[in-house]
Amino acid sequence: MMTIAGADGVEAYLTTPAPGVPVLGGVVVIHEAWGLVNHIKDVADRFAAEGYVAIAPDLLGRVGVGPELADELQVALFDPDPAVRSAAQPRLREAMAPMSDPAFGAATSDALRRTVDVLLSQPGTGKSAVVVGFCFGGTYSIVLADADDRIRAAVAFYGMPPEPSVIRPSRAAILELAGDQDERLMAMLPGARTAFAEAGVDYAEHVYSGVGHAFFNDTNENTYDEDTAVDAWRRTLEFFRAHPE
Repeated sequence: MMTIAGADGVEAYLTTPAPGVPVLGGVVVIHEAWGLVNHIKDVADRFAAEGYVAIAPDLLGRVGVGPELADELQVALFDPDPAVRSAAQPRLREAMAPMSDPAFGAATSDALRRTVDVLLSQPGTGKSAVVVGFCFGGTYSIVLADADDRIRAAVAFYGMPPEPSVIRPSRAAILELAGDQDERLMAMLPGARTAFAEAGVDYAEHVYSGVGHAFFNDTNENTYDEDTAVDAWRRTLEFFRAHPE
């Protein structure tokens, strides 16, 4: 782990390709609302195996959402006992409350730009990068693409798009990957799709049939779908390679 300079104590997991593997560039990996858990570090390692320098910032540690709490809540929320699930809800709301504060959003956007600074200082990464995010991180992958012209492509795994009124032209291409059982996201996509088109953003989406939210998270047996995850990983790599520096 390393500390991102000037980002209010934000730490990040940095992983690089093995010696002798050509570096394809740099990728920012943004975690779900569970924080920087081992699943996200594993995703970063998978990118490194493909030839990317990958950095995954811990955007929630500074507000008290660490891997231990995240793992505990995730298990409780899918417990077969309704009483256990119910008892977890207030704790979840308390843990997630800071994310609704505008100051949190501003600080997070700043931390992500500083993360890109660190990433592009690594050998072989060049002058631009790509970003991928999941759920909370999917939303912030689009935010980062909008805010930082050094981002050339963003993949949002089931990330809620910004309100149509704030979508503006961006040099980055955006790919949204979603499941048709993710009802809240499905309701938001038509408006976002129109707003991206009107802003001239290079936007595409792929909606998978029969799966819901968090289909890529292989640590959650209640949501993970292997076939969908394999195809989504393929599409992500192809999308990034289709948008070189």
